[in-house]
Amino acid sequence: MEYANLGRTGLKVSRIGLGCMSYGDPTKGNHSWVLDEAAGRPFIRRALDAGINFFDTANVYSDGASEEVLGRAIRDFADRDAVVIATKLHGPMRSDPNGKGLSRKAIFTEVDASLRRLGTDYIDLYQIHRWDYETPIEETLEALHDVVKLGKARYIGASSMFAWQFMKALSLQRANGWTEFVSMQNHLNLLYREEEREMLPLCISEGIGVIPWSPLARGRLTRPWEVTPSTARAATDNVGKAYYAKAEEADRDVVDRVGDIAEQRGLPRAQIALAWLLQKQGVTAPIIGATKPAQFEDAVSALSVTLNDEETARLEAPYVPHPLSGHE
Repeated sequence: MEYANLGRTGLKVSRIGLGCMSYGDPTKGNHSWVLDEAAGRPFIRRALDAGINFFDTANVYSDGASEEVLGRAIRDFADRDAVVIATKLHGPMRSDPNGKGLSRKAIFTEVDASLRRLGTDYIDLYQIHRWDYETPIEETLEALHDVVKLGKARYIGASSMFAWQFMKALSLQRANGWTEFVSMQNHLNLLYREEEREMLPLCISEGIGVIPWSPLARGRLTRPWEVTPSTARAATDNVGKAYYAKAEEADRDVVDRVGDIAEQRGLPRAQIALAWLLQKQGVTAPIIGATKPAQFEDAVSALSVTLNDEETARLEAPYVPHPLSGHE
């Protein structure tokens, strides 16, 4: 396994992060494809055995069950201080008016709830899942600063938003002496590269660690264009369908080129797509999901794949601008 500092911090994370949305309770939330605890724990164990120390979840995944599954697995399989646990907040956890968002009330309620579910005294990386348009950003940032000062979180990060929003937040943190965001978890893969326009250059300039989600475009990059998805998640994931439903002809060309290079290299398509992302400037650790052993093995093996300049150019050439997605 390879490790890298997360942005300008001294925190070292594995260059592959395991996303834990896939593990929880299929009867909770709106993801029926989620593996239950018995089926999910082996993937967390396998990740630890492979040297992965970076695990990402969120309070809304399976209505909190994902945090519970991850917390129990870490307790049983690892030294808590040897791993990096990341979780997120923003989405609705209750039906009352204060049951979602990034108000001071919501942040203090949700950080304590996540700590209880994870069974830990602290969260390594506490992230805002999205921008809250109903709460002054100053209120959110000061509350996050207080969470860190109370020892409930070691670092804070952000997820999908506009670059101007992220820079505004960073500027306010610096002006007020508040704890700064150290990471950006954004939507980035060979089929969606809009983050290259502003967010990636901003993160490189400001020393922010980039930990992309959906690095394989919900599996689109792992199979020929015309092939039917082979997993329950791919077949029923409405969020993924919304992101990639209005495909451009250029998207088919990208997928075809991933397949061509994979065939020439004698490697799975997933390794080619992940290798492209791992080599991109500014990217620290893609967050991968796995519900089948082969998906996990491909992700780890991608660390040893190096694409040459000609292969990279072939993969990138067909791309056309896409509507923004992932900021919702």
